[in-house]
Amino acid sequence: MASVSRLLAVAAICVSLLSSFSTAHPGEHHDKIEILKEMRERGIEAAKQQESWSKCSNSEESQARQERALQRRAAIVQQLREERGLTDTPFITRRNMAQFKQWETKSHDKTTGSRLNSTTPEATVFGTNLSCILAPDNANGPYYVLGEHIRSNVVEGQVGVPMHLELQFIDVTTCKPLQPLVVDIWSCNATGAYSGVSAAGEGGLQTTFLRGVQQTDSDGVVQFDTIFPGHYSGRATHEHILTHTGATILPNGTFSGGHISHLSQLFFDTALINAVEATAPYNTNKIPHTTNDADGFTGYSATAAYDPFPNYIMLGNKLSHGLFVWAELGVQPTNDQGVYGTNAAYLAADGGHDNPGFNFFAIAFPPPTAG
Repeated sequence: MASVSRLLAVAAICVSLLSSFSTAHPGEHHDKIEILKEMRERGIEAAKQQESWSKCSNSEESQARQERALQRRAAIVQQLREERGLTDTPFITRRNMAQFKQWETKSHDKTTGSRLNSTTPEATVFGTNLSCILAPDNANGPYYVLGEHIRSNVVEGQVGVPMHLELQFIDVTTCKPLQPLVVDIWSCNATGAYSGVSAAGEGGLQTTFLRGVQQTDSDGVVQFDTIFPGHYSGRATHEHILTHTGATILPNGTFSGGHISHLSQLFFDTALINAVEATAPYNTNKIPHTTNDADGFTGYSATAAYDPFPNYIMLGNKLSHGLFVWAELGVQPTNDQGVYGTNAAYLAADGGHDNPGFNFFAIAFPPPTAG
């Protein structure tokens, strides 16, 4: 019965979100019935992954991994604070539409409320909410670029709130770290433009800002230095994630092979978005901001079983000091989501190129298979 209730909840979210679905990028057109079917299918798969995860998430090995994560995150924050001359600056922690709002109303801000310092126990900040974000696979959007640079710092001079992003990937069938796994991230800049694509208003084929690739370490972790994403028409603030299982890192700093095992988007607390959007250069963006509740794609990303919002902590007492953002994501490594992960462009030794066969609508909502 629990599985049935989860599926009904997924359907309820889909219906509520479809009523306010809006165009995310110029030239996109979406059939609401197809979106509803797609959300339902993704939700069913995510519910199955949640069931698998629940069978091993409390194992001794899994608990040890979580303890390592706690220590690692605390050390990263300490290192970042030292690098930015913030060791004597207190930082601020609080962690405390339907089920999406269940998570939306639970602040993921671990830096507002009570002041913390170097003597605060690590578990106070990093010892809660360690469960996986079992986000369903989601449309990757029309601006995925294949072959981006393998690197951890993707800022390239973009101005915005600094964000150190840690992602840990866990096999939902074993609760063990996924390693090796090749991970792509990308987002728009503070004023809503994407690099790497030729569409009007974007950065162009010869730009690569805010895009990068990393291979997970022995704990299934990748880390990136980027900026907090901006927003654009029809979409809430989000960060794209795509994983390649079985890919091989090449000596020239690229990768090849494998299959796309997961693609999704991270969303952010409304309070954090509002605070960032009030700062420059985010506040120069004249495009109306779409809320989490009004975004058509958040329906893929939240049920009672999984939380689409990462945790975060301010490294100092103001946003300009930067954010540390972290999440664990459950992935079924045998899944093949290649039909949804076709690239709009690709990066080669001679620069960026359009993918002439790219069709976002056909990729996001392919015809149903027989049977």
